[in-house]
Amino acid sequence: MKNISFILDGYKGIYDQSLGEWRPFLFIPFFLMFLLATTANSILIYLIKTQKSLHSPMYVLIGVMAVVDLIMPIFFVPNMLLNFLLNWSGISLTGCLIQMCGIHFVGAFQITLLFWMALDRYFAICKPLYYHKYMEIPNFVKFVFAPLIRNGFLIFTMVSLAGKLTFCATNVIDHCFCEHMALVQLACGDISINNIVGLLSAFFIAVADFILITVSYVVMFISVLKSGKVHMKALNTCITHLIVLSVSLTTALISYLSYRIRNNISSNNRIFISIIYLFFPSCLHPLIYGWRIKEIRQTFLKFIKNSKVFPLKK
Repeated sequence: MKNISFILDGYKGIYDQSLGEWRPFLFIPFFLMFLLATTANSILIYLIKTQKSLHSPMYVLIGVMAVVDLIMPIFFVPNMLLNFLLNWSGISLTGCLIQMCGIHFVGAFQITLLFWMALDRYFAICKPLYYHKYMEIPNFVKFVFAPLIRNGFLIFTMVSLAGKLTFCATNVIDHCFCEHMALVQLACGDISINNIVGLLSAFFIAVADFILITVSYVVMFISVLKSGKVHMKALNTCITHLIVLSVSLTTALISYLSYRIRNNISSNNRIFISIIYLFFPSCLHPLIYGWRIKEIRQTFLKFIKNSKVFPLKK
């Protein structure tokens, strides 16, 4: 691996002092968000792991989502916080590629996991008599391998191609972390292949999963309309899934396309959009998939009530 180092210069802290004096204050909101994401997802994982009443397939998937949401910020938030607070902005090419691989692979897995959760709701609503049969581990694994192989092939190809590029003398990444195009655009040679592979990754993972989820929701909506209000509770969960995925996908595509299409999006706004689709879900998912679901909320309150650390008075 080439011995090259880069400077992460998100929000113009080093070469443009217009925001430089304010960068340490950015540490506060992002640190609080990191603390929220870490604490909330850890609690959710603990509850689903220890409470037998939450060992059904739907809650297991929510637990896996919490694990993913716990891992995602670890790849870039601590480094970003140190950059804001102490101006520790240096990163090697190897470190940059590892960070890029982690961010994009976990991000792709996050979207694919929403597809699996949509499958769970589809079987619960449209095939209720066969729900447990389809959601048994041996049967469900059939739906797992293909998306994981697709995600891994596209992401690792994208990262390996980026690692083979020759970079110019000015190795300043206009971002808070190593996003694919933020690094690739610094290369001296032709980056058309990298551009194409990046777009293919976005459309074959995020867009493809979104289309599959949308189709499954349409089928579910039709099924609910035919059966009345029997499955409205499950359908309410589906609507939440769709809203979260729509916001994540929209911001992700804006971030991807902002490097490739002439636009008026400022560097600071582009960085903020990237943070939204990578970081905000880790903060929001525990509230949406945890607290908002009655069974998990009641289990959490019962756990707190029985806790010796935080006993609740009657």
